[in-house]
Amino acid sequence: MSPLPERVSRADAVKAILWGGLFCGTGDLLFAFVFYGSRGATPMGVMQSVAGGLLGKASREGGMATAMLGVGLHYFISFVAAGIYFVASQRLTFLARYPVPCGLAYGIMVYFFMNMVVLPLSAYHSHAFPPPLSPLPILGHMFLVGLPIALVVRHYTGRKAVPRPAPAVTP
Repeated sequence: MSPLPERVSRADAVKAILWGGLFCGTGDLLFAFVFYGSRGATPMGVMQSVAGGLLGKASREGGMATAMLGVGLHYFISFVAAGIYFVASQRLTFLARYPVPCGLAYGIMVYFFMNMVVLPLSAYHSHAFPPPLSPLPILGHMFLVGLPIALVVRHYTGRKAVPRPAPAVTP
């Protein structure tokens, strides 16, 4: 017996996770380049800081190799985020039925999870609590992380929004 409901094939599950992770990872990466670039960071420095989650401050000395490690880690995290949303949507079907509000909320949850769990456990040991409440990164996670994942999952699971009942006609 398949762990997925019969209406979602394994191929569609893989496509939802891969495309959701790809869109999420690319949007978030471009946001990071622009947002942190406006604060003086280079694209290489941004990606080296992602690799710093494993390597610590030594990631700054690794050149292109650590930047590429950062790209790989960034997309790995994106695919995991898409996978979590997909799996959750198989039990909590409203996640796929209402992708816009659920995706936006998921983006916020990913932002706080990254800042309150992942970063403190990283080799950088960033202990920012409470996490920074800068509106642009939160909005970036809402619209470039959560929303694309939710829309792709809805596309591949085939769940459409529940139609509203027709208004009652009075004679």
